[in-house]
Amino acid sequence: MTLSELTGAVTALTKETGLYLKSMLGNLQEGHIHAKGQMDFVTAVDKESEKRLVTGLTPLLPGAGFIAEEGTSSLKGDRFNWIIDPLDGTTNFIHGVSPFSISIALMDGDELVLGVIHDPVADECFSAWQDGPALLNGMEIHTSQCPTINRALIATGFPYTDFTYIDEYLTSLREMMEKTHGVRRLGSAAIDLAYVACGRYDAFYEYHLKPWDVAAGTVLIRRAGGRVCDFWGEDNFLFGETYLATNSLIHKEFLTLIKKQFPQKRAPGRP
Repeated sequence: MTLSELTGAVTALTKETGLYLKSMLGNLQEGHIHAKGQMDFVTAVDKESEKRLVTGLTPLLPGAGFIAEEGTSSLKGDRFNWIIDPLDGTTNFIHGVSPFSISIALMDGDELVLGVIHDPVADECFSAWQDGPALLNGMEIHTSQCPTINRALIATGFPYTDFTYIDEYLTSLREMMEKTHGVRRLGSAAIDLAYVACGRYDAFYEYHLKPWDVAAGTVLIRRAGGRVCDFWGEDNFLFGETYLATNSLIHKEFLTLIKKQFPQKRAPGRP
């Protein structure tokens, strides 16, 4: 199966699972919601969604492993590994708020080669694969042509369990408000990255992100013409917990601004 064919199969699976998520929106019972930590929640729907995804992905690429947020499978593949977020935006989902999404990526060794992000409410499915186009519902997409920060719309996510960089982050928000067209926070990092890929946003930054938050979006953004890195311009974004994405045209300017506000790397957890 080619990567193009595999992406099509993954897209069909995410749409099918998305129908399940949409059917459960507004139907959660009190016992379905559990706290993993302060302001960090998981629901029975997250777990069921992940179970369906793992079951559907397993025969598509026999022997592939999984890096899945809810730990449905701990199998590690020798070459291929799926990276899954079965419900990105759980807090939104709990409150009946859109957007939320399904995010699936495939790693071949250390390389991300496939990404799919599906928004069940908007019925938008973003997909991309190595050496292929980035697509939205089958139509090719590209990052924006915004040339400067002062004309950019920026997306971000608020810290909710890790306040390592809270002072720097709040300062950066003020600077973004003063120097850009505005800042948006939707509550689903995967959707934020998909919106960078299709040109709705010009840049994104957030810290304390996990591989399942950013893996699929990384494939989309790169294939759509954008760039990604960590807060210091390095490639340690998948497991390094800081993430920055742009349309490429404003990358240098945006990275300079972020590096100014976040001059030092720190171990996670500093209050």
